[in-house]
Amino acid sequence: MNVATILVVEDEPSIREVVSLYLRRAGYQVTVVSDGLAALEILSSQVPDLVVLDLMLPKVDGLEITRWLRERGDTPIIMLTARREEQDRIAGLEMGADDYVVKPFSPQELVSRVRAVLRRTKSSVPGSSERPLIYGTLKIDPQTRLVEVGDQERQLTAKEFDLLWTMARHPRQVFTRDQLLDLVWGLSEYIDPSTVTVHVRRLREKIETDAGNPLHIKTVWGVGYRFEP
Repeated sequence: MNVATILVVEDEPSIREVVSLYLRRAGYQVTVVSDGLAALEILSSQVPDLVVLDLMLPKVDGLEITRWLRERGDTPIIMLTARREEQDRIAGLEMGADDYVVKPFSPQELVSRVRAVLRRTKSSVPGSSERPLIYGTLKIDPQTRLVEVGDQERQLTAKEFDLLWTMARHPRQVFTRDQLLDLVWGLSEYIDPSTVTVHVRRLREKIETDAGNPLHIKTVWGVGYRFEP
């Protein structure tokens, strides 16, 4: 059985120690660094299964590391932040973080979130019988996890793809934000529903010709969202 590898990037020694302790007790292989530059040096040579990433870091901050990771792949990211303002949390999600935890936090809660993100990442791998979905010029391939609009490939994060795939498999079905949190993120009681709103907006910007007047991802006011083929 393969042990999941986790990189913890945190500059506060007490938090770094507690987080690494609880993750190791949970059975994960943990590497710990205290600044953004050291994190980039490790990430340049090896890709962990998940990154626990502080937002405010010396040398290179968490948002810059998130941007760097998203330019190169879909490594799951859980962001740690002392900022409670919604715009700060949304900034991390906009960059492509999968989840965030606001300090101070329960170590057990963080372990639960790590498990949920890794579980969703593994369970989102489509079965061998899944075929691409094609709606007009939009093509969604679950085997390669590629999305094309016309002849142009669109770069989606892991959660953006999972969200699109979940909705596109059930065209015209209306999903509430809580349902999408359960289906895509897997541990909705720990995650702010605004996560769905942010990811829907990012999806529209990437796959719609006019994000302000979307053809595929429709808002059902007062309820949630639906995929229109």
